[in-house]
Amino acid sequence: MAAALSTCDIAVIVEDVRRYRGWSQGELARAVGYSQSWVSRVVNGQQSLTVDQVRDLASRLGIPLHQLRFGGADEPDEGDPTRRREFGKAAAVTALTLPLSGGPVPAAQAEIHEETAPTLRAITGGQRRMDAAAPARDLARGAIAHVELAGLTLERARNTPFAADVAAAASEAAGFAAWLHADMGDAGSARSYYRAAVERARRARSRLLDVYMLGSLAAFEIDADDPALGLSLAHEAGRRLGPGAHPTATAWLACVRAQGQAGLGRASEADREIALAERCVERSDNAHPPWPWVFAFEPAKVAGYRALVNVRLKRPKQARTAFAEAFSGTRPGAKQGAVLQVEMARAHAHAGDSDEAFRLAGEALTTGARLRSERVVDRVRRFRKEYRGPRARAADRLDAQLTAVLTGGPSSLV
Repeated sequence: MAAALSTCDIAVIVEDVRRYRGWSQGELARAVGYSQSWVSRVVNGQQSLTVDQVRDLASRLGIPLHQLRFGGADEPDEGDPTRRREFGKAAAVTALTLPLSGGPVPAAQAEIHEETAPTLRAITGGQRRMDAAAPARDLARGAIAHVELAGLTLERARNTPFAADVAAAASEAAGFAAWLHADMGDAGSARSYYRAAVERARRARSRLLDVYMLGSLAAFEIDADDPALGLSLAHEAGRRLGPGAHPTATAWLACVRAQGQAGLGRASEADREIALAERCVERSDNAHPPWPWVFAFEPAKVAGYRALVNVRLKRPKQARTAFAEAFSGTRPGAKQGAVLQVEMARAHAHAGDSDEAFRLAGEALTTGARLRSERVVDRVRRFRKEYRGPRARAADRLDAQLTAVLTGGPSSLV
């Protein structure tokens, strides 16, 4: 034990304490607040530990931190018999004062282990996959319950080594709930969940997750016709991101800022942001996206943002070219695809092609009604309200569709 303490050999320390107390690995796991599988890997030398985890185990086992030597056997004084006697006494005191079961860890904390955060994230991931083809209202109740569960779990994890990972999982859960409420047209709840997502990301001490959630809130505000606020949030996210970040993060945030600049009518600033994003996605080190980004941020996605920017700046020719480039690769999910269809409709309307504009808007409305997406339906309503071109038969058909959707009357849409 003295030698193990002197070299900070946690595997030996933990196993010697277990044998001294006559515990099984399960009893030891309960005493220190970790899962049995994690303890088993530590004892067998298969689990790498961070300095914080070493300190946490020492605290739970009652080992004075000054008795642990974070170094090798060739350090000065390592062979000093006086120091070895001190280590031996510390080990003996530690073993004698350990509780027989339960340890100093509250039962609620003992439930937190290395699988807690991945389990929470798996639930959010499953809900996200269902969002592609299911109405947000059908998912909202489960998502809200999951946010509450993640929050309670985060409080139980507060004083455990897994607190940061659980906070990150809780942030993702809140971010998805925000997305659902935005799709449902509940802006107040969406903002509340986005704020929770940002707060939990900071508790996770994850710079990229913090930037991702703050940037998502910025995009939401821009989409909600407050480009000034959205741009301010996006700039704050950029300050937190700092220089030298992964090109995916830099490119995505530049695209969000481009939308804000376009919403304020600042064409040159918007174009500069899009140009920055295009340079970033072409970099050789952009092959693998960093978490929390799941998919690579590639040229086709930047083209989609460039199209949206050109629609806002009323440059129909550039917008239609960009849309063609964006849709040349993998098509987006049904809801996002419908949102983009409405923006394409606006580009065609600006170019005087009203028949194609109303056709696209009608297709988007059909999707929005089928998936009960208030976000899509509201986009179509805004398109119709903004249209100033000549009266067309296609406009009458869209008006009839909107009336059926908004009144719940008989319609072929659903």
